[in-house]
This record gives sequence, C-alpha cells and structure tokens, in this order.
Amino acid sequence: MLTCYRTRRRIGAYLDGALGGRESDVTNAHLATCLRCHAELDALRRLSAMLGRVVPSPESLEWTGFWEGVRRGIEEGRGKAAATPWTARWRHPRLIVGTAAALAVVALVVLWQAPRAPLTPPAAAAISVSSADTDHPRGTVMIYSPPEKDLAVVWVFDLD
Repeated sequence: MLTCYRTRRRIGAYLDGALGGRESDVTNAHLATCLRCHAELDALRRLSAMLGRVVPSPESLEWTGFWEGVRRGIEEGRGKAAATPWTARWRHPRLIVGTAAALAVVALVVLWQAPRAPLTPPAAAAISVSSADTDHPRGTVMIYSPPEKDLAVVWVFDLD
C-alpha cells in the first residue's frame, strides 16, 4: 500500500526521466508487479500522447512579443482599475437585478406595514365637546367624546 502511494507520486517524474538511479529502479520494479500502478502509468502515457498531438511544443511558438504584451496588459489594467472602481461594479447585470429586487421587497414590506388612513376624513361634528363649571372660581372642565367609541377625555384647566 505504501509502495503504491510512493510509486504513484513518482510516475510523472518516471515518465519524464527525472528520477535518479535507485528511485527509477524501485519504481520500475514496482510497476512490473502492480497492475493498478501499471494501469495508471499507461493512462498517463496516453494522456501525454494526446496532449502532444493537441498542444504545440513551446519551441514552435513565437515568443518575441510575449513579454511586451504582458507588460502592456499590466499597464493598461492599472489605468482602468484606478479610474473606474465603482462604475465597473455596476456593469454586472446580476448585481443590478438583485439590488432592484431587494429594494422592491423593502418597499412592499414598508407599504404593507404602514397604517391605513381612512379614505374620507371624519366629520368635525361627530366629536362632541362639552364644558362644565367647577366649584373653583378659575377652573374649567372640558369633555371630548367621539360617538363611535365609548371613550371620554376629561381635561381640567386651572388658570393659577
């Protein structure tokens, strides 16, 4: 089990020929006896062959303008990032739609919880106001009562 673990970690280096003499011999001996590790070696060989057909080798690529393009891209990125940090965030449609939905939900909750005022104002004559004299020469009692409720508000005024 431990030998399989070590061998699997070394298979890439084994295929590249990067293992030393002793490590290469031990890996080769284990691959000759273990079917699972040998199957992984074959799979990596097939993958390497496939990649060799699809990806060109680094020697065949044109590298003369590579670093100049990297430098130019970094300099252009610095100018844009510093110039528009907030406006760049609003270019994402999901952010705009999410913000609009959140504001709509907040508006609905506020309107739903708001107290509902009657459509027609109550008539001023519906409230009865009475006043009464007291034994105190400078005191007055006023009673306010709406007709639809059994409620009376009594105020006592004293001018002293």
